[in-house]
Amino acid sequence: MAALITPMRFTLFLSLVCASGACACTIPVFRYALDRWEADKFHLVLPASAAQDTALQDVLRPLRANGKANMDITTSRDAAVTKAELRNSRESRQLVWSGTLDQASLAALLDSPARKKIVESILAGDSFIWVIADGGSPQDAVEVERIEKRLRFLEQVAALPIQDPNDPDSQLGPGPPLRLKFTTLRLRRDDPAEKVLLKMLAGPKGEFDPANTSFAAPVFGKGRVLGAWPLTLLDDATLEEASMFLVGRCGCRIKNENPGWDLLLNVDWETALPEASSVSRGPHSPPALAVAQTKAVPEVMIISGEDVKPEGTPKWGGVPRAGILFGLVLVVVTLYRLRKA
Repeated sequence: MAALITPMRFTLFLSLVCASGACACTIPVFRYALDRWEADKFHLVLPASAAQDTALQDVLRPLRANGKANMDITTSRDAAVTKAELRNSRESRQLVWSGTLDQASLAALLDSPARKKIVESILAGDSFIWVIADGGSPQDAVEVERIEKRLRFLEQVAALPIQDPNDPDSQLGPGPPLRLKFTTLRLRRDDPAEKVLLKMLAGPKGEFDPANTSFAAPVFGKGRVLGAWPLTLLDDATLEEASMFLVGRCGCRIKNENPGWDLLLNVDWETALPEASSVSRGPHSPPALAVAQTKAVPEVMIISGEDVKPEGTPKWGGVPRAGILFGLVLVVVTLYRLRKA
């Protein structure tokens, strides 16, 4: 799926995905991805000269032996490769980063302050994190305020699919309790500490330059990005469709048949998810239910910003709970827009 997805193309795609989920499990997409989709591996390619660098080899040894990050490391035999390269995968030559690899640059590839916050939000049980990268202009500020306001509203009107504890296909894996929480994380496009993250968020196709384009991208699961939209193209309808898709029941269980791409995160999910489960319950608490029986007052956690109080918008009882119904609604909306166009 290309990074630059027009609202019409995205609506049509989600219509097809959701409509295919008549017999899908009741686990929402964001949690199904966390439980069952492994993160794709990035590929760090070293120049042949790196084999003679004992200091670098000492730094890389722990990553090769038992590294937590979703990254493979190989040494190139191509004499034309003179610098280290981080690629999106073994099959791709699309560069995320290229340069001299040392302990400092390796640390910047593996992690960053924003990626730590993303992981913290995921392990806390947040449904997804809309990462907003902007340049700090007045126009960007207006767009960010619009997005945050819309997400506050959507969090209040949305509802998780009803969970059937007796359905073997709808059993949650280890991790935080299932809850509905929409989060935003605002970054500056010129933040040098987040240069690698911004490149990854913008997508493997490189259809826009994240250093010069203000954009937003929702992150969920084990660091999965659903898509990336310039703020000028991210209208309320697209924001709603993407968000509701992620909290709706998983209509397509095959990861590669869903839109999106992965981030490089330095996390041992097999250890972190059970720990998140035990922390959320406490050492002497009974096992948590799959989903809370009562819904708390919605609240959007704005990371790197001022706390925002939830709006007093009433609940909307018309949010579809079944994947097939949601898919049919999206199909109707899509056909209506196509006729108007």
